[in-house]
Amino acid sequence: MSTSTTTAQVPVRVFGGPTALFDYGGLRFLTDPTFDEPGDYESDGPLLTKTAPAEGSTAELGQVNAVLLSHDEHADNLDTSGRALLADVPLTLTTPGGGERLGAKARGMADWETIELDRPNGGTVTVTAVPAIHGPASREDVEPVAGQVVGFVLTGQDLPTVYVSGDNASLEAVGEIAEHFGSVDTAIIFAGAPRFSVLFDGKPIVLDSAQAAEACRVLDANHIVPVHYDSWTHFTEGRQHLEAAFARAGLADRVDWARTS
Repeated sequence: MSTSTTTAQVPVRVFGGPTALFDYGGLRFLTDPTFDEPGDYESDGPLLTKTAPAEGSTAELGQVNAVLLSHDEHADNLDTSGRALLADVPLTLTTPGGGERLGAKARGMADWETIELDRPNGGTVTVTAVPAIHGPASREDVEPVAGQVVGFVLTGQDLPTVYVSGDNASLEAVGEIAEHFGSVDTAIIFAGAPRFSVLFDGKPIVLDSAQAAEACRVLDANHIVPVHYDSWTHFTEGRQHLEAAFARAGLADRVDWARTS
């Protein structure tokens, strides 16, 4: 269970796409770094087209202590600029396969595996890898097509609990996380209902807006930061869809868009 004893919000800055920056326990964390310009990008799978630049640059990040990378195989989660940035970050936590591909500073984590990171003023932050499935089916059916993904939960003594969903489409996985940790204080929830006609009969490969709201209800998240719902053509539900879904779920007052514009 979580060691959280406070519901204080964790300030988050969203740069667009899946990229969010937050300080936690004296450490600075960055999710799925994507800072390349708009254009077409090759990935494992269909061509991806970026439509808007990041809302900020890597120069604005400061010293990042760890990257929480849901997966490394798709350009909308790790692009060329993001890969270059990893060289300057002491630690990247990611999937088992990504840990093998990304070099010595990367660590692949299996579901429920933990790592303790030292806080500058004493104590530790615990990062737990949690289940995520990048498609609308079982892991066995999804991973050969869309690859591995991983989510993360961060806990620490006298710290709020933070959940980073990664590119997850499974509410069942969210239920397992809720059973393990109880409620979370901040949920950085990937959404956008991305679809490709050639994959899974066009069904979303990450949560749609209604599912994102349901995930946050299941987790009883006090502070909800939606990410990865814009800036790419394969996303089919944007901010307006999310606003409506969270309003229907009675969670609108918990949502923080965390954008600079």
